[in-house]
Amino acid sequence: MELESEIAALGGLSAHDLRIAWRRLHRDKPPRSMSRDLMIRAIAYRLQERAHGGLAPATRRQLRAVVGEIATKGAGAFDPGIALKPGARLVREWGGHMHTVIVHEDGFDYAGDRYPSLTRIATRITGAHWSGPRFFGIRKAGSRPILPAETGHD
Repeated sequence: MELESEIAALGGLSAHDLRIAWRRLHRDKPPRSMSRDLMIRAIAYRLQERAHGGLAPATRRQLRAVVGEIATKGAGAFDPGIALKPGARLVREWGGHMHTVIVHEDGFDYAGDRYPSLTRIATRITGAHWSGPRFFGIRKAGSRPILPAETGHD
């Protein structure tokens, strides 16, 4: 309840008091161009983060990678890719055998080994270079599914 009250009180603070709260939480000055509403939201997030914990290290790494990609290539070139949830199982029949991959936060398990990418697993299974997501039939939302007959492989 104390956290909820503290967050609710942010709306009644003056701009000066919000900057003080920002400095207390971030140990730095707030950005000059930040609107009052965004500052309130950022302070509220930081308060919740301190009370309940922040983002997982893997999520922080992903966000840093996205920022780096946007900084070097521009926002128009950014492709968020496909997000697979840890614990998901990917199954593909190839060469008369069923191949199962388990998704983890930091990679993939296949046949008792850990791999950093689906492409490496697809290459191991087929003996040829394959796009891992394509091999396992993973597609972006809104795109047409890849059917085995279309790939020319099986």
